[in-house]
Amino acid sequence: MKKIMVLGAGELGKEFVIACQRYGQYVIAVDSYDGAPAMQVAHAFEVIDMLDGDALDSIMAKHAPDIIVPEIEAIRTERFFTYEQQGITVVPSAKAANFTMNRKAIRDLAAQELGLKTAKYRYATHFEEFCEAVAFCGFPCVVKPLMSSSGKGQSVIQSASDLKKAWNYAMEGSRGDLKEVIVEAFVRFDFEITLLTVTQQNGPTLFCPPIGHRQERGDYQESWQPMPMNEAHLLEACRMAEQVTKALTGAGLWGVEFFITEEGPYFSELSPRPHDTGMVTLGNTQNFNEFELHARAILGWPIPEIRLLHAGASAVILSTTNLDNPKLRGIEQAATFPGTDIRIFGKPSARPFRRMGVTLSYGQETVDFHVEQARTMASLISIY
Repeated sequence: MKKIMVLGAGELGKEFVIACQRYGQYVIAVDSYDGAPAMQVAHAFEVIDMLDGDALDSIMAKHAPDIIVPEIEAIRTERFFTYEQQGITVVPSAKAANFTMNRKAIRDLAAQELGLKTAKYRYATHFEEFCEAVAFCGFPCVVKPLMSSSGKGQSVIQSASDLKKAWNYAMEGSRGDLKEVIVEAFVRFDFEITLLTVTQQNGPTLFCPPIGHRQERGDYQESWQPMPMNEAHLLEACRMAEQVTKALTGAGLWGVEFFITEEGPYFSELSPRPHDTGMVTLGNTQNFNEFELHARAILGWPIPEIRLLHAGASAVILSTTNLDNPKLRGIEQAATFPGTDIRIFGKPSARPFRRMGVTLSYGQETVDFHVEQARTMASLISIY
């Protein structure tokens, strides 16, 4: 049995803890607030500011974990190199965590060092530099904080009148103490995919069937699997995903995002952990869901194959208001649909557009059928 410390105890962390529990591991969940979803299912928990390096050092000394699994961006990741030197496994690696917690490092690795096809981009640390970056990329363009999650601070700039609002929104959405943005030229894509990629301690890199998704405000609303696409474009995306994960090193599951155009895939982003769009795999679409794959790869357990079992879709259940101790209504009505399931995250507070759960639909019907059914179920559930 390994002692695993999960840094970030949200809904993705919760499902990962459940997977580890089923595999007989001991898990400590860490987050900045009490009652976080993963804390409700872990053996132990800690509440700290993970941007406080001394606080991180303190809980490492207290619990002496075998494995550290970062699940969010706002962590003092430079400490991970010291923990690795102490013999603690950082997932996927200290190098990967430091690169991927910051969009600047991962984009420069992909575009400049590896030569992967990406959108044209520039960085900015102040408003004047931001205006210059927008002029370089042209309208429309996308602005994102270098450190954020769930689409916070991300927007599309259509004209010069959007500049000040977009800059302020990006600053408000920045996580941690990094106040810098990336401006990207708009890629005219047909659709986006998440390619869940599994790197193993001993064994080949594996790929899940591609996941399509729809976003609003930079955050996903529905995801579906498989995403029908050109086989040559999928193979090229697999090649690119393997190239970048190999450069970052380490074992685990990665969420690699691509824009798919007529010419093929453009690398977009990468997360060194289970991806929110990958929650569709909780609906029995694969023989292992993304959290089980992450756990098996981390533990060094063999993964003989990843096999598609059913088509499926997920849809988010969002809050529309600020509430403490929120309740949900409509679950009984949503649960009447056959071939479906529901995951409620158990977050102790709600705010507008906060993700409170997901609905899942899966079976032998078409992807479009499952997307519509999951969306209908989510619309029946409200927060009060």
